[in-house]
Amino acid sequence: MNLALPTPQASYNMVDITSVSLTMPFGELSSPPQAVPQLPAPQPENCPGPESLQAGKMDSCAGCPNQQICATAPKGPDPDLPLICARMASVAHKLMILSGKGGVGKSTFTAMLAHALAQSPETQVGVCDVDICGPSIPRMMGANNEQVHTSASGWSPVYVADNLGVMSIQFMLPNQDDAIIWRGPKKNGLIKQFLKDVEWGDLDFLLVDTPPGTTDEHLSVNSYLKESGVNGAIIVTTPQEVSLLDVRKEINFCQKAGIPILGIVENMSGFVCPNCTGESYIFQATTGGARALALEKGIKFLGAVPLDPRIGVACDYGESFFDAYPDSPTCVQLMEIIKNIRSELQLPPLDAN
Repeated sequence: MNLALPTPQASYNMVDITSVSLTMPFGELSSPPQAVPQLPAPQPENCPGPESLQAGKMDSCAGCPNQQICATAPKGPDPDLPLICARMASVAHKLMILSGKGGVGKSTFTAMLAHALAQSPETQVGVCDVDICGPSIPRMMGANNEQVHTSASGWSPVYVADNLGVMSIQFMLPNQDDAIIWRGPKKNGLIKQFLKDVEWGDLDFLLVDTPPGTTDEHLSVNSYLKESGVNGAIIVTTPQEVSLLDVRKEINFCQKAGIPILGIVENMSGFVCPNCTGESYIFQATTGGARALALEKGIKFLGAVPLDPRIGVACDYGESFFDAYPDSPTCVQLMEIIKNIRSELQLPPLDAN
């Protein structure tokens, strides 16, 4: 599938999106295969998938016009996995930020969490935006018009602070309004390059901001980081049951994929008046909210982030919420969440470092 974007005018040291290797596979929960074969016919309903180790061999494959192709396609671990593992060796903690449903403020939370972690000058933080079709992290981090450059050691992240680097497909687009019209293999190929080719350096935390749901991007990140290890997932939700319904599916995905869950964050948990700093509840937790769900599932409740209208202002202008509005109760809650995250990772409190 061709990328439906105009060709960018890139200098020799700037990453050209049309030059990105994009013939990459869909990932399994265990490890991604070497290649995905081109199939002449649509996959039947009970197809195990052409990338599966059982492709072409199961009873459901009998009579399928793709059976011979699937059965003879190369299988086994992706040869780039050792390269990814070597690149990730300098990253102490790799955290996936997940949400079952879109619109719960997952990317907003990721941006605020990154800034909060980077409040300590000694803490090195990276943000990898793998929401390929909706990359909003660059805007929130104040790097919307930046570009990715290359060096002999790989792609260089865009640094929004001395200790805070960001990587996103948004940096590679010739026009910031261009749509990414890609199927799974192309998305997965770019995610692989984000993990294999980006010179992240020595990081204390790499936050991987994912799209909503349980789809290709999540499978790819988990597969590619299987050897080096995902240290945990942070699941973001809002208080109402409609959001919690999908969070239960996200929890089930993590359990099946072997991703440890650090805990659940309840975002937009109450409204903080920017004038009197009083708090009221807009989204009612009709079934107990994230706190009750965490108790039900035996998962840590990391904390609740109040809905402060100034968060939207900070994100739109690409400012650090901590620097712009240090008086907000949200800042206090975010530091409490960081304290709980560090506890789950068995790290000492910040004031003990």
